[in-house]
Amino acid sequence: MARFYAPSTLFFDEIDGLGSRRGEASEHEASRRVKTELLTQVDGLTSEEGKHLVLLAATNRPWDLDEALRRRLEKRICTHHTDIPLPSADGRRELFTLYLRGLQLEGGLDWTELISRTEGYSGADIASVCRDAAMMPLRRQMAELRRKGCGLSELEEMQSELHVPIGMTDLQEALGNVQKSVGAEDLQRYSEWMADFGNSV
Repeated sequence: MARFYAPSTLFFDEIDGLGSRRGEASEHEASRRVKTELLTQVDGLTSEEGKHLVLLAATNRPWDLDEALRRRLEKRICTHHTDIPLPSADGRRELFTLYLRGLQLEGGLDWTELISRTEGYSGADIASVCRDAAMMPLRRQMAELRRKGCGLSELEEMQSELHVPIGMTDLQEALGNVQKSVGAEDLQRYSEWMADFGNSV
């Protein structure tokens, strides 16, 4: 289809799921054949004259790619930590503002604590903190209603009335539940991989 509709761009997200290293002990024969076919097709894309085809792939685990596939991906650019760093203190404040927009908030949120406790958090991590915090008041109210013996039908009827503002306690509890997803070892591994196989933009 890419050839037929050329010029075109093929995008593979999480390419490591399809193009991981061959020859692993747990690898199934069918999986190996799919990888071989992928490599053959990628070769075919770059060899057709007059066809403008671009293969674009993304992965969070470049070290898991089969080396033959890695060689076929001519330009290898890491947009992790060095090119797109983790959010700064100001960036984290903006992210909290963005993800809490439209929600009812109690006054007196301690932005200094929120920003200092989320050092090393990614944008996705902060989004998870805000989602978790947004559910805290509802969970408390539902637990209280269950304790009072309200049935499921009564809870459903009252759901629209359970609008309780999110407070600092909710955000603190959410921060206890959501840990940062990017560790120092991960950042070091990206840096080493880029030093060995990466290209500059």
